[in-house]
Amino acid sequence: MKITIIYDNEARREDLVADWGFSCLVEAHRRRILFDTGTKGRILLDNMRKLGIDPSSIQEVVISHDHGDHMGGLADFLAENKARVYVPSTCGEQEGAAETVVVREPVEIHEGIHSTGTLAGVEQSLAVTTEKGVVVVVGCSHSGVGEILKAASRVGKVRALIGGLHGFSAFDLVKDIEMVCATHCTQHKAEIRSLYPDKFVEGGAGHVIEL
Repeated sequence: MKITIIYDNEARREDLVADWGFSCLVEAHRRRILFDTGTKGRILLDNMRKLGIDPSSIQEVVISHDHGDHMGGLADFLAENKARVYVPSTCGEQEGAAETVVVREPVEIHEGIHSTGTLAGVEQSLAVTTEKGVVVVVGCSHSGVGEILKAASRVGKVRALIGGLHGFSAFDLVKDIEMVCATHCTQHKAEIRSLYPDKFVEGGAGHVIEL
């Protein structure tokens, strides 16, 4: 499995634009899924092209929650690729999408790729199975990291957590996880890095994670 961070508050490369928001490309089980779309479509598409990601190669879009910094770029993306879009129950039909799938309960989107369902009525996350465990991809973790990990663990043992962790401070919850890549809105990056230096991974647009 491979995850490429496309949109983040920081950038790993000088040619990429950093901006408040989050988006990443998830490549697993022969699928290419765009998880969230950042704030501005122009930045999203420009960063994608600089990273060698063809918008037309994306098979589906998964939106974690209905905040502008996670779905602001969706309309511009759909103007280039009328893909199927999976949205949480707080969202409705997405104009320009080939199909809008509203996700309420946990669901297997494809073999090995699961949505946690809309947790706490606000946000969905992805749980992707690998040979070594489950990789969880999150937007902002508004529903709580504990609830997300609990939901993802129904698929298998969680190996990695990637994405925005917001105000997450129950640090013991990740003590048994192999890798934590805290991005975007994470408020306590320094504490997580200090507690778990061997498992903490920096985010940033352009960072590629292979698991």
